[in-house]
Amino acid sequence: MKRAFFLLLLLALSCTTHAADKTVVLKAARLFDGKSKALVQNGVVIVQGNKIVDAGSNLPAPTGAQVIDLGDATLSPGFMDGHTHLTLDFSGNYNERRLQEVGENVSEHAIMATKHAQATVEAGFTTVRDLGSRFVGSKEFVDVALRNSINKGVIVGPRMLVATFGIGATGGHFDPTSGFRDMLFGREPDYSDGIADGPDAIRKAVRFEVKNGADVIKAAVSGGVLSLADEVDTPQLTPAEMAALVDESHRLRKKVAVHCHGDQAGKDAIEAGVDSIEHGSFLKPETLTLMKNKGTYLTPTLMAAEWIIQKMGNYPPALQAKAKAAYDARSEMFRNAVKIGVKISFGTDAAVFPHGQNAKEFKLMVDLGLPPIDALKTATGNAADLFGIAQKLGTLEKGKLADVIAMAGDPTTDITATERVSFVMKEGKIIRNGPSSVPPVADSGETPSEIPAD
Repeated sequence: MKRAFFLLLLLALSCTTHAADKTVVLKAARLFDGKSKALVQNGVVIVQGNKIVDAGSNLPAPTGAQVIDLGDATLSPGFMDGHTHLTLDFSGNYNERRLQEVGENVSEHAIMATKHAQATVEAGFTTVRDLGSRFVGSKEFVDVALRNSINKGVIVGPRMLVATFGIGATGGHFDPTSGFRDMLFGREPDYSDGIADGPDAIRKAVRFEVKNGADVIKAAVSGGVLSLADEVDTPQLTPAEMAALVDESHRLRKKVAVHCHGDQAGKDAIEAGVDSIEHGSFLKPETLTLMKNKGTYLTPTLMAAEWIIQKMGNYPPALQAKAKAAYDARSEMFRNAVKIGVKISFGTDAAVFPHGQNAKEFKLMVDLGLPPIDALKTATGNAADLFGIAQKLGTLEKGKLADVIAMAGDPTTDITATERVSFVMKEGKIIRNGPSSVPPVADSGETPSEIPAD
């Protein structure tokens, strides 16, 4: 009996090892490695288990390997989006959403998040930073649960670096009660909701979020577009509060991303040492120069402004005015950032627009002067550097995790090829090979149901 048991155990271990060592060869007409200045022709990526064994041009397939020929496509590292909100959806009618948000069940909220995650990864985005998950009246940390469920293989989605609640000032852009009548939710939000005033309270908020699973710290240092009770470009944290935010986060080895439209708030945040400025609509050339000198990344989120400006009728007049001001400023800001040489990381603010349409950001950047090859780098090598994961992701190189996608055509001649991803592999597992399993989003004006994060 014991002999039979051990034979079965050895057989099981042999099968497991065999599966882990399986070699897959991906072939396509072109390859972008995530860091080079040009594509290579006749691209090949050799994957064994969850790692890349080799990548380059015209590489021979190892004996016994499974070969997947993707034809007239371009292989690339999996895309990364540095600014998403997978647990949210506020792409529909703003006023109807405000009426619904006080009654939605948090369990419904979590279930919808799984659909957003699948749509995102099937669009070719295998890694995201999820910069703020707020559900009014709840402390359920849905983004942490979503991340953990994806990591355990329970659901399909991108690798997530989560921020839990965004940290902000009382009455500021991240205050979930701002714009509602006083005490509607029974109490004023505090550090456990991400709302903090003064350096010590900011430190406490950072510690609370890290304790509860935050991978990255997000804060609102200026006003925002989709919040009723503030001006879009006003500073909302003092320099002392920002210094405390950065010091505490970096001590705990967490990167700091700040929602920031205004120029003065941007200067203060850059001087404090934040890792990235999100949006940056009104940043002036001298502030962008400071960013370059400090090595601060810009995550431009052009797609968010593009969506809002095209759907202006969905928003109240006060928000329309703020959105138009930010939209009118962001194009010049981005062009200046490109000229000055600011480091740029891809980010969209997905949730302002429907999840899965993230790749439309590429064309917006190219239309504003960023060369296509550099646009591709923003979502691969650059993003991995900002996220702090460049040692294992972001490029197609030996030893890196096998996050590989393929897009139809040549993105350096037609950047919209990034919107036609047909193959997605994440850590050696094929998630998509052919048509997406996610139905296309209908422009039906469906009502979202969350407090806006940006």
